[in-house]
Amino acid sequence: MAAAFDRALLQWAPGWAASRAQHRIRAVAYRQAYEAAEATHLRGQAREAGSGNAIVSLTGTALRNQARHLDRNHDIISGGLSTLVQNIIGPSGINIVPTPRDADGNVVESVVDQIMPLYQAWAKRPEVTWMHDWASVQRLLARTWLRDGEAFAQELRGFVPFLEHGSAVPFSLELMEPDLVPLDLDDSARRILQGVERNAWGRAVAFHVYKQHPGDAAVFRPETKRVSADLIRHVRTIDRIGQVRGVSILASTFTRIEDLKDYEESERIAAKIAASMAAVIIKGDPTLYDTEGFANAGKRKMRFQPGMVFDDLRPGESVQSIDSKRPNPNLEPYRNGQLRAIAAPMRISFSSLSKNYNGTYSAQRQELVEQYGAYGVLAYEFVSQMVRPVYERLIAMAVVSGELVLPPGVTLASAIGADYLPPPMPWINPVHEMEGITMAVRGGVKSLSRVIAERGDRMYDTLEQIALERRWAEDLGIVLDTDPRQVSAAGLMQARAPGPRLPTETIEQEKTP
Repeated sequence: MAAAFDRALLQWAPGWAASRAQHRIRAVAYRQAYEAAEATHLRGQAREAGSGNAIVSLTGTALRNQARHLDRNHDIISGGLSTLVQNIIGPSGINIVPTPRDADGNVVESVVDQIMPLYQAWAKRPEVTWMHDWASVQRLLARTWLRDGEAFAQELRGFVPFLEHGSAVPFSLELMEPDLVPLDLDDSARRILQGVERNAWGRAVAFHVYKQHPGDAAVFRPETKRVSADLIRHVRTIDRIGQVRGVSILASTFTRIEDLKDYEESERIAAKIAASMAAVIIKGDPTLYDTEGFANAGKRKMRFQPGMVFDDLRPGESVQSIDSKRPNPNLEPYRNGQLRAIAAPMRISFSSLSKNYNGTYSAQRQELVEQYGAYGVLAYEFVSQMVRPVYERLIAMAVVSGELVLPPGVTLASAIGADYLPPPMPWINPVHEMEGITMAVRGGVKSLSRVIAERGDRMYDTLEQIALERRWAEDLGIVLDTDPRQVSAAGLMQARAPGPRLPTETIEQEKTP
């Protein structure tokens, strides 16, 4: 019947017939495609709210406020964010190792010797309030970025009215919360989206910033100022191409976190009530009671205390304790399961989030190695969007102000070179770790300079300290393990002893006077 109708329709209305055929083909293809795309009575079809910027416009402020609420009031989230910052930034901040090079590509140590005192002096008071050092600034910006989804810092260069820079290099930072760049400021005529002014290609050219924090008391809607994008450092978490503003790293965990918080609170209240209810009096046969006598006796008070004896029971009464089934033995397994699910989008390990470190050495190391990949990704996101631009601007301002003098052959482009090293992975077994590092250095897989830099030091300074210690020890008649004579003696003893031997070339080199 349908085929006959289609043939007739093809004669009288060919366009309609073609449309019906195309619709039928799409319907068949849809049924043969991904089942997850088909809505059922058990699973509704997901709705797309638009571009990443449209979603942030609708939900960005609410997500930010919710994340701050959890950071203030939920111990698990507060501890998890602290652990993230600890592993991404560390106690001393991202380690910056200057590598200025000459025209031949060699590191110029004389320039490094100039940079380090300037950098260390600036790092003591890098921001305008002088309340935070450079490591503290990094931790504060990183926590704001992870929790709120983004953080801002404005660069202040050279002479600025009423501002005193914290060091000889005229360069300071002004830290800003994301509230200061209004999410609801849109102007298509000026290409302003969510407070960010962009060019035709989507690159930020300016930020429109409130002159006062909109959350301060007695501030209804402060005025905005236009700040060139060249002066603003903006670190953010985005998951859509073209997204302008960031979203909290906690966004996908809010529902589970709130459910877990409510469940734990219910269990705590139930356990508290159970601890307050000790026993009940079971009444016996009603014919044994003297109603008038019991009424005249008044209300009985039997308070529980250690070693108490029930000596005021009436005929037919007995005492029975209450079994409340609390604490709930299933609470911890359920809690651990929820925390495992929460830890994944937070980019933190389950052990660190739950503070549960049960497991073998191999399991703990595997988890640590895998997790430090996630920490490294976040650390280098922070480096590329915040630390590297700030350091390069610091060196440029030092050169412009005359505090840093570059020798011939070293340009500004090469002077700003540096290695940025986040906190190294901690050691579970220091002996095994050192053996592995020693083998890597001796085998040429890793340089000694890199190993020392990963621990937060410079090879130049470390070797200088070792040489100085050797001279002091020699003057006092003390032979250290790092003394070449001690190392040679140990090598000769190993060469003469039975068992595994050092490589032949190593032994011959040690025997050579």
